[in-house]
Amino acid sequence: MIDTRGKTLVLYDGVCGLCHRVAKFILPRDRHDRFLFAPLQSRFARAILRRHGRDPDALDTVYVVLDHDGPDERIYGRSRAALQIARGLGGVWKLALVLGILPDFLLDFLYDRVAKVRYRLFGKHDVCTIPSPAERKKFVAMDDLEPEADPATAAAAA
Repeated sequence: MIDTRGKTLVLYDGVCGLCHRVAKFILPRDRHDRFLFAPLQSRFARAILRRHGRDPDALDTVYVVLDHDGPDERIYGRSRAALQIARGLGGVWKLALVLGILPDFLLDFLYDRVAKVRYRLFGKHDVCTIPSPAERKKFVAMDDLEPEADPATAAAAA
């Protein structure tokens, strides 16, 4: 298992084409080696979500976990998670933080509109996309995926 302490964990829908593209976008821009990634479908991510009272079966958001396993561990979802990613990337991406003055209900409304059409616009994979060998060190818990974590998949299998 990769040491996650002091890192920013991005918990993303491992079968979502948009989420995969966002992870691919972050990787080369992570100049300070801050980010690690884990699919929401993993037991690792599901345990973190349960610990924070979040629904581990809800795959319609991205989460960012700061100070994982540390005394100040915090979790952000949806639009606030996206803003934490911009903060971590730094540089010009920090300009997105100006959106942080907007209320959560408005930011999350916009986030939810994109989330509803993400599979249609960006596709959906049958399984979590496996990162390249060079990227693999940035991905946590790729070996402990729970395919039944997706309620639609579990219902179809029944």
